[in-house]
Amino acid sequence: MANRRDFLAKAGLAGAALAATALGVEEPQKGGKACKVLLINGSPHEEGCTYTALKLVADELEKAGVQTEMLYLGAGPVQDCTACGYCFRSKSFKCVHKEDLCNDIIDKAKEAHGFVFGSPVYYGHPSGRLLSMMDRLFYAGGGAFAGKPACAVTSSRRAGSLATLDAIQKHFTINQMPIISSCYWNEVHGNTADEVAIDQEGVSIMRQLGVNMARAVKAFAALPPMEQVPKARTNFVR
Repeated sequence: MANRRDFLAKAGLAGAALAATALGVEEPQKGGKACKVLLINGSPHEEGCTYTALKLVADELEKAGVQTEMLYLGAGPVQDCTACGYCFRSKSFKCVHKEDLCNDIIDKAKEAHGFVFGSPVYYGHPSGRLLSMMDRLFYAGGGAFAGKPACAVTSSRRAGSLATLDAIQKHFTINQMPIISSCYWNEVHGNTADEVAIDQEGVSIMRQLGVNMARAVKAFAALPPMEQVPKARTNFVR
């Protein structure tokens, strides 16, 4: 852990080094405990269409020796980010809102090696609960996710999946996270879990995604820490 902090500090990223320390992010163990992937269900239905898609991915991960944990955000309200700055001012890298799973997920993310975020399609975008949660996760605890493979999966009746995938994946691309793909876009179709199960192409896409994710997390877990270029922040208005 000290070597990681030293590396970040030497690269001119004192803030990143502080974040890594505060978050307690550890290097993946080589030849030790198995890799682990967190799967986040952003649907209000605990075992509906989105769960069915995530479960298909999880089954392939488990077959490949990767541990999985499914996290359900619930059907109640999820607090949006209020831009209060508590997470940075307090140097806790935790969200000030403690009524939901946000801080628990940040803690779990420190030990995880990869992530799958799932959402139904609402008017061509992800569920509001998932987007609100992801905004807070990545703003307060982004250091626990940085550099680790991730992917998004969507469930829809018919259309809107691509825009939904794009919205979720933007969180990954700003956080140096490799995006894992499948043999087609990561989507399933159906009005019910039973209908998703008979979407033969969707099922095969999810299964291939699980295979690809397992390969990716194992490969990235064996790599040294990311090389960091000192980051410059500028505003468009001078």
